[in-house]
Amino acid sequence: MIAKIGRSSNLFGTLSYNNSKMEQDKGEILMTNKMIETADGKYSVAQLARSFEPYLLANRNTEKHTLHISLNPDPKDKVSDEKYRELAQLYMNEMGYGDQPFIVFKHTDIDRSHIHIVSVCVDEEGKKISDQFEKIRSMKVCRELEKKFGLISAVEKQPKQNQKIFRPVNFKSGDIKSQIASVIRHIPSYYQFQSLGEYNALLSLFNITVEKVEGELQGQSKKGLLYFPLDDQGKKAGNPVKASLFGKISGIDALEKHFTACKNKGNVQLVKQNLKRSIIKAHHSSKDEQAFKNKLKKEGIDIVVRKNDNSRIYGITFIDHKSRTVWNGSRLGKEFSANNFNDYWNNNIRPEIEIPDQMQTKKSQPTNANQPPEEYDRHFDFLNDSEQYSDIFIETLGILIPRSPNNNYEEEHFTDKIRKRKKRRRGQ
Repeated sequence: MIAKIGRSSNLFGTLSYNNSKMEQDKGEILMTNKMIETADGKYSVAQLARSFEPYLLANRNTEKHTLHISLNPDPKDKVSDEKYRELAQLYMNEMGYGDQPFIVFKHTDIDRSHIHIVSVCVDEEGKKISDQFEKIRSMKVCRELEKKFGLISAVEKQPKQNQKIFRPVNFKSGDIKSQIASVIRHIPSYYQFQSLGEYNALLSLFNITVEKVEGELQGQSKKGLLYFPLDDQGKKAGNPVKASLFGKISGIDALEKHFTACKNKGNVQLVKQNLKRSIIKAHHSSKDEQAFKNKLKKEGIDIVVRKNDNSRIYGITFIDHKSRTVWNGSRLGKEFSANNFNDYWNNNIRPEIEIPDQMQTKKSQPTNANQPPEEYDRHFDFLNDSEQYSDIFIETLGILIPRSPNNNYEEEHFTDKIRKRKKRRRGQ
C-alpha cells in the first residue's frame, strides 16, 4: 500500500475536488470522524467545511492547514469498504490525527479503488500537529497495515533499478489522461532533447505523440500542445488531451525553455562523440535495419525511424538512455542523416561512415563519462522513498519514471478552475 500526504491552504477546494468525484458517480463517503452529522447522511461541501471551522479559527499561523491523504492498495488487492474504514482509522491514529475531524472518500475513477482522507493538521487550540519524520513514520505504518490486513507489500513489488519493465500507454485500459501524465510530467527531468521532433521520438517509446497547434483567440495569437495516445502500430488511438490539463510543465513554453537549456549543456560534445562511436560500430557490423537496431539496443540506445507510405525513411532519431539524450540523426552529422540510412536499407547503397582518427586512438573514457549529468542524479532520490509515488513505475533500460500520484494533476486543474472563476466574479 502506498500513502501520499499532501498539504494546502485550500480546504474548500480539497473538499470540492472530492465532492466532484461523487457528483460524477466515481466516489462516495465511506466514513466520518468527529464530523457534524446530517439527518439524511448526505453532505454538501459547506456542511463538511463547518466541522473544521473551529480548528481553522484557532489556527496559529499554520498556512498549509489542510491535509489530503490518499491510501492506495495494490490493484490486485481486494479491499472491502469495511476494510477501507479500518485502514483509514488505524492510519490516522498511528500518524497522530486520530482525534481530528476527518472524512474518508472512496474513489473509483481509475482502474483501482483507493481512498482519500481530508482533515486539518492543527488541533482545537490551533497548534500544529507535529509532522517530524512523517514520511518515515508513514512508510512504517503502511508496512504494518499490509501485514495486519494481508495486503501486497509495496516494498516487495517495487521494481529494482536494473529490471527492465517498460510500460507504454495502453489506450484500451482507459484513464488515458493519467497514463499520459505519468510520462510527460517527468520526462523533461530525465532526458535532454532540443526540438519537438526529438521530444516526439522519445514519447513514441511510450505510445504517445504530441502536436503543436496555433490559432487566434479574441485577436491574439495563441499556441499550445495536444497529446494523443498511440496504438501498437504508432497510429493515433484516441481523443487528444490539452497540455493545460497536465500543468505548465507539459506546455509549449516550458518545453521551449527545456530545448534552450539542453542546447547550453556543457557535456554535449562528449556525449555526442560517445554516441557516434556506438552508432559507427553497430553500422559496420550489421547488414540490415533490424540487426542495427538490435546491436544498439544492447548498448542502451533506441532508434526511432520515420517512414512514409512507400517505406522511404525521412527521419531517424537516436535515444541514448545512458546519457539520457535524444538526437536527430542530422544533428549528429550528415553521415547519420535519414537519407544515408534510407540508401543503405532500401537501396542497398552502403554509405561510408568512417571512424575518425581521434575516435580510434582516443583512450577509453572513465566509467562515468556516459553517466547522466549531475543534475539528473537528484531526481533519483525517489527510489529511496517510494511513498511519494504510486506503486506502478515505468522503466526503460534502468530509468524509473514514477506515475503521477493519484491523479493530483486533476485536483490541481480543478483548483485552478475555481480560482479563475473567483477572479472573473471579482472583475464583474
